[in-house]
Amino acid sequence: MSWIILIVAGLFETAWALALKESHGFSKPGPTTVFVATLVVSMALLAVALRDLPVGTGYAVWTGIGAVGTAAAGMLWFGDPAVARRIVPIGLIAIGIVWLSLAE
Repeated sequence: MSWIILIVAGLFETAWALALKESHGFSKPGPTTVFVATLVVSMALLAVALRDLPVGTGYAVWTGIGAVGTAAAGMLWFGDPAVARRIVPIGLIAIGIVWLSLAE
């Protein structure tokens, strides 16, 4: 169950990163509110997951999910360049997340 909670926490990390982008430096109240709410949920879920998972593994997987999710969303919705020199290292991060989780 801790792994599922950790994955959801990582997805919320992606959500807060995207809301942060949309807040335009906290100048837009809607995205700023979404940022704060998703940040709190993400951190709370991470804290719950870390009750049972090693901190290094949990934190690495959480940040990895957030990084990969945010990078992919940036390419899909914000027009970030979707080129091999960006996709390959993002893919390596994803492979590292899976590898690390299987090592536990």
